Amino acid sequence: MNIEENNIKEALEKIDRVKREVGKAIIGQKDIVEQVLIGIFTGGNILLEGSPGLGKTQLVKTLSKVMDLDFSRIQFTPDLMPADVVGTNIIVKDEKGNSKFQFEGGPIFSNLVLADEINRATPKTQSALLEAMQEHTVTAGNNTYSLKEPFMVLATQNPIEMDGTYPLPEAQLDRFLFKLYVPFPSLSELKDIMNITVNSKGEDIEKVLSGDEILRIREVLKEIPMSEAVEEYALKVVLATHNEYENAPEISKKYIRYGASPRAAQAIIATSKVKAALEGRYNVAFDDIKYVAYPALRHRFFLNYEALADGVKTEDIIEEILKSQME
Repeated sequence: MNIEENNIKEALEKIDRVKREVGKAIIGQKDIVEQVLIGIFTGGNILLEGSPGLGKTQLVKTLSKVMDLDFSRIQFTPDLMPADVVGTNIIVKDEKGNSKFQFEGGPIFSNLVLADEINRATPKTQSALLEAMQEHTVTAGNNTYSLKEPFMVLATQNPIEMDGTYPLPEAQLDRFLFKLYVPFPSLSELKDIMNITVNSKGEDIEKVLSGDEILRIREVLKEIPMSEAVEEYALKVVLATHNEYENAPEISKKYIRYGASPRAAQAIIATSKVKAALEGRYNVAFDDIKYVAYPALRHRFFLNYEALADGVKTEDIIEEILKSQME
């Protein structure tokens, strides 16, 4: 085993410990936990969609404890202002009694930021996150401030109650590496949840990683090799979300209005390397591309009215695209 494989093996052991610690507080949701970890070790933002009470907030808080990351929570409401997120300049007095402006950073200045019910804030406030999510910086006045590393936004939204909500702009959706649907727990999982929450049988959670270790693991996992054939398959999958692409399946040409951006290709390729490592392999397989394609694409292309009328879902189209581009 060479040095690179040793580094990958060591990284995977630490990730496995993280999963075990998270499992003490989060019952079930194994796919969701794995996909969130893929996002963290890729270095992207994640959008979690699910009904209230499914543990979305608990998951983010647990991850911050296990990884020893600074955590902040922003409850998005219609009256939330951009300054409430990024911070603002305030007037302070110096030692001589002279007044001057000083920037006071908002809750965005943290490692792990939970944007709770993000679709309840106005587009102006939602847009305050754009620079932070993409550039990891905040601009206030004439000054630009760098955010702590590692930095990522995990946002939640409730798909049920849509009154008083604002759909996320396409540009902001594209900044999310993954969009994940959080399912309702099974009967056995629900019993275990009651034991932890109602009957107080939860276990103590230990810190496993630090921010610096997360950054090192990211660099190690970037080195996972990918064959030209697998990379080409990933790129063809993204191209097939565009109805003008000659090799797109008929379902794409019929139902897709706007296709995915190049960020989708970046997301699929980067996350498939982490997925391969989590499976214990030192190269990316076609199955890794298929696994990450769903969360990486489902929010990045937009259906037309005919799709809505026919009841066609994005998942159906992704499935057909994945099959068609293997031929």
